[in-house]
Amino acid sequence: MRLFGVILAGGDARRMGGQDKALLRLGGKNLLSYVLARLEPQVERLAISANGDAARFGGEVTVLPDQTRQGPLSGVLAALDWAAPLGATAVACVAVDTPFFPADLVPQLCLAAERSSGGVAVAASGGVDHPTFALWPVDLRADLRLFLASGAKPRVMDFARMHAAERAVFADENAFLNVNTPEDLTTAAAMIGGPG
Repeated sequence: MRLFGVILAGGDARRMGGQDKALLRLGGKNLLSYVLARLEPQVERLAISANGDAARFGGEVTVLPDQTRQGPLSGVLAALDWAAPLGATAVACVAVDTPFFPADLVPQLCLAAERSSGGVAVAASGGVDHPTFALWPVDLRADLRLFLASGAKPRVMDFARMHAAERAVFADENAFLNVNTPEDLTTAAAMIGGPG
């Protein structure tokens, strides 16, 4: 199995005053650097799903713009379209605003996906699903394109359920702390023992 990764960084960050969450500072580094450091060892290649000027990320990682602006699934589709011709089997997605996700996320998603008839897995903790942390086979590209074109509200869990997604359950609920607000950034800074 050849696993690629994509960092979903295309949100509007309204609760952060429209700031680019990937570039928010936490403990002297930006959020993107935390997420890159966690995901890179777990996958063969990775990319960032983001719109706007790709140069803001420094040019070291492939940046994939959305073909349509329909939320996280647009980023997943862009990643599947990028990964398939490069020989990937599946793509693991993570959110850029979640700097402490598990260091064994992708292996655990792979184990869960083995139980799924559709090969799909979604992370969960504390009884809550985290659908922006998931594993998607590249073979789902056509289905996902149709799903996004259907006019239905493109909810990640709806598409995941259509493909018999299994849950990879993690014990540490703090691992999926989202930095959505200035208060969340303060909480994250406290978790690393330093200023935001």
